[in-house]
Amino acid sequence: MEMAAISSSPRTVEEIFKDYSARRSGIVRALTYDVDEFYATCDPEKENLCLYGHPNETWEVTLPAEEVPPELPEPALGINFARDGMHRRDWLSLVAVHTDSWLLAVAFYFGARLNRNERKRLFSMINELPTVFEVVTERKHVKDKPVDNGNKSRSSTKRTSDGQAKSTPRAYDESYAEEEDEHGETLCGTCGGNYSGDEFWIGCDICERWYHGKCVKITPAKAESIKQYKCPSCSTKKGRP
Repeated sequence: MEMAAISSSPRTVEEIFKDYSARRSGIVRALTYDVDEFYATCDPEKENLCLYGHPNETWEVTLPAEEVPPELPEPALGINFARDGMHRRDWLSLVAVHTDSWLLAVAFYFGARLNRNERKRLFSMINELPTVFEVVTERKHVKDKPVDNGNKSRSSTKRTSDGQAKSTPRAYDESYAEEEDEHGETLCGTCGGNYSGDEFWIGCDICERWYHGKCVKITPAKAESIKQYKCPSCSTKKGRP
């Protein structure tokens, strides 16, 4: 089995996703269009066999890599041993589940040097595709609706001239790179930290400086009930004679 050289390994989010998609296509072909050939190849009388998907959209059933540790994460070992002890459909579903895990392992192996936002974007792109298990079992791929709560959203709170709060949530699986570029130079008025789209921020209606919600002890829920927010500094100034 040919392994890609480290020098040619995918490095960017787009390259890694392309590699993932190609390997996934090969696996899907093995478990659907070429299923009879795949089934016959997985002879229980043979040694431990693995199902590999390759970057050229082909599949291969072969022995695991001999290198220790292997160059890439290895797929489930010995898939052929369970073939005759299960219903064919159940066995294929089991192989599909293990293969989904392997595909993710390979993708995030390549993505080890990506930053947090890039990893989230990679997973979001991957999550747009049906899993191999969903394809094999013919389950409908359902996309989650955006959920607006403290754990699943990216929100910033701004206010209009009449003091009303406006919340602009972003779904967990959206890319918020543009937002971070726009506010990249914004610093928290308390800790001096840079703006990050995955944290709650609140703006002072007096001095118009921005703060981490955690730094001024304001939660997204509490912010909704505030008609006009004054930062600690502005509140202190007002109280001076």
